[in-house]
Amino acid sequence: MSLAIVEKASLTDVGRQRQGNEDNYLEQSPLFAVADGMGGARAGEVASKVAVEKLGESGPFDGSPEQQLAEVTKQANRQIYEMAQSDSALAGMGTTLTAALVTGREVVIGHVGDSRVYRFRDGELERLTQDHSLVEEFVRQGKLTPEEAENHPQRSIITRALGPEPDVDVETYTHAGRDGDVYLLCSDGLTGMVPEPRIAEILRESPSLDQAAHKLIDAANENGGKDNITAVLFRLADSDGHDDEDDTLGDQATETGISAHEVREAVRDSQATMVVRPAEAQAAPATRRPSTVDRRPSSPSRFRRNVTAAIVLLVAAAVIVGLYAGSRKFYFLGTNDRGVLTLYRGVPYSLPLGVHLYTKSYASSVPARAVPPRQRDHVLAHKLRTKDDANGLLRQLERSYVQR
Repeated sequence: MSLAIVEKASLTDVGRQRQGNEDNYLEQSPLFAVADGMGGARAGEVASKVAVEKLGESGPFDGSPEQQLAEVTKQANRQIYEMAQSDSALAGMGTTLTAALVTGREVVIGHVGDSRVYRFRDGELERLTQDHSLVEEFVRQGKLTPEEAENHPQRSIITRALGPEPDVDVETYTHAGRDGDVYLLCSDGLTGMVPEPRIAEILRESPSLDQAAHKLIDAANENGGKDNITAVLFRLADSDGHDDEDDTLGDQATETGISAHEVREAVRDSQATMVVRPAEAQAAPATRRPSTVDRRPSSPSRFRRNVTAAIVLLVAAAVIVGLYAGSRKFYFLGTNDRGVLTLYRGVPYSLPLGVHLYTKSYASSVPARAVPPRQRDHVLAHKLRTKDDANGLLRQLERSYVQR
C-alpha cells in the first residue's frame, strides 16, 4: 500500500527587513523543495530560481531516488556556477536547496545548505536534516552548545551551497513515511525567528496546512522578520480509503570562544566552501506570567537575598558596560546580510540576552565571494585591527574589485 499526498500548502514572504525575496520553492507533487538564495543585486533570487526550476524540469533518471535528487542538484549547481562565472553582475551568487520526494511509502530528501526538513508525527516535531553551517559543525564537535550556536557571531557562515564551486556534495536521506505524517520544508528565515517548540505548537493547533503556513509566516514576522521566510508543507495518508490529491512515484523509483584558526580548520576538514549569508537569529519573546504581590513583611533573610541579588545585577551590568566600552577601540572585517565585505566596530562576540559587542560601521560594494579564497580566509578571520588598518584594508579590496 502506497502513501498519498492528501494535503499541501506553500507560502513565502519577504519578511520585515528585506527589500526583495531571494527564496524560491517548488510544489510539484510528489516533489517539493525550498531554495534560499544569497548574493547582491538580486543574484540570490536568480540562483534560487534556477535551482527549483532545474529540479522541477528533471525527468526520470537511472538509479535510486537518492541518486536522482543528488544528480539533478549537482546539475543545478553546475548551471549556477557557470552563470556566476560568465556574468560579473551574478558573481558570488549561491543558494541552498532542500528537496523531498515521496515515493511509495518512503520520503527521500536531498539537502545542501541550512534550509531544513521537519517531520511532524504523533504531535511531535523532528528535524530530519543537519545544517551545513560552521556553528552546527562546532556543535557536532562539542565546541558549542545549541544555545551558544543560536547567538554566535559566525552563525551566518554556511559551509555548503549551490554555486560557489563547480562541484558540490549533496547529502541524501531516505525515511519511512507513515499515515498522518506532515512534512515541513523551510528556509532559515523561519527557523531563525521561530523556535522549534513554537513551530510544533502551530502545527498542532492548525486545522489545515494552509492555516499552519500562514501562522508560521506570521510568527516569524512578529519576532522580527529579519530574513525572507518560506514554508512548504504536505500531509501523507494511506492511499486506500482516501481520495488522493496527488500521485506518488509508487514503485517506479525503485561553536563561544572559537578562534579564527579553528574556523579555518573546521571548514578545511569538511572540505567545504565558506559562504556568508544572512542568518540573524532572534530568540522568541519569553512568556509573561501574571505578577503577584506578597504583602507579608519581608524577613531579614529575604532582605539579605534581595540585596545580594541587586549587587550581583549591578556587578553584571558593570562588566557588560566595561566590555562594551573596551571593545569600541577595535575594528574587524566581516560581511553583512547581503554577503558584502563590511567594517564592524567592536569585537565579534555576543553576550547573553542579545547584547552584541560590535556595531556596523561601513558596508562596501565588494561581495565576499569576489575575494580570492586564500585572501578571503585571511580577511574574514575576524582579526582585531585599528580603525586605520581596517579602513585601509577595505579600501584596498574595493580598489582591486573595481579594477577587475
